Amino acid sequence: MPASVPTRSSRALVAALGLTIAACAAPSTRAPDTGAGALRAAVDSATLLGDLSALAADSMEGRLAGSPGGARARALIVRRFQEIGLAPLFDSLVQPVEVDAASRGRMGPGTVANVVGVVRGTARPERYVVLTAHYDHVGIGRAVAGDSIYNGADDNASGAAALVAIARDLLRGPPAASVVIAALDAEERGMFGARGLVRALQGRDVVLNVNLDMISHSERGELYAAGASHRRYLAPYLDTIAARSSVRLIQGHDRPIPNPTADWTTQSDHRLFHEAGIPFVYFGVEDHPDYHRPSDETDSITPGFYVRAVATVLDAVRTFATNADALAAARATGR
Repeated sequence: MPASVPTRSSRALVAALGLTIAACAAPSTRAPDTGAGALRAAVDSATLLGDLSALAADSMEGRLAGSPGGARARALIVRRFQEIGLAPLFDSLVQPVEVDAASRGRMGPGTVANVVGVVRGTARPERYVVLTAHYDHVGIGRAVAGDSIYNGADDNASGAAALVAIARDLLRGPPAASVVIAALDAEERGMFGARGLVRALQGRDVVLNVNLDMISHSERGELYAAGASHRRYLAPYLDTIAARSSVRLIQGHDRPIPNPTADWTTQSDHRLFHEAGIPFVYFGVEDHPDYHRPSDETDSITPGFYVRAVATVLDAVRTFATNADALAAARATGR
């Protein structure tokens, strides 16, 4: 695993990068039809990095599920969803989540809840791609080098902030199928947010879960996409996305061979979709020295990589939502 290398501040790198980074390239002739919409992927880097910084601030107190800091993080996400005009999937953007009594002792006493919106599809609004990222982290813990706040910038303020950026772009030009945008709570304490969302989605036509967990920290410029080993028909789509990505997108970490501990199939919220028979693609980076440490702060991420990684995920979400009918057919035939 590479050693942690200090990066320039987010503000300085935003200035160096400019305000937007696009992930657009000519489509591959070897890939499935991605549709013109899949190539329209642009990320506002300044806003994206600002949202990550806000979620990873000391004032969020590590975003433990059920804690005041977790509630503040949830309120921020609700506000951002409202500002971009994202409609709720259910009666409200906030979806309360049930937690069993035994697990409650590892959380704060307050509300545990997801934030769930939807971008309605233009052609198949009742067919869904579900985009998820947990916004909770582990709170305040054992001090390391005098710091006891586990800010969770990469894990997983990076994924939660990406939800807003991706939803904003999708709203400007919705794809054929609907995209659920879900910020999930209590992943770190038992994936309770994902459990509640999967239960609430029963009976709906969900063709794919795209889960984001740790997508902002890679000095090597490597982003992994797990899931295609379970559903081989996903591989050509990921090949196409990788060919036009400005990060190194690698398929893997979804089989127990040769190292069972390197299989990420059950390591984040996509596990609950997988267990429910719903295909998934999980985007994430490999563990780094700041993983689950107070040093996982905004200044430790790799900002340029992060913006490009979010643009890659946006391209993927558009591609999958554009091809939702083909994904449903492939799933039905097992190909």
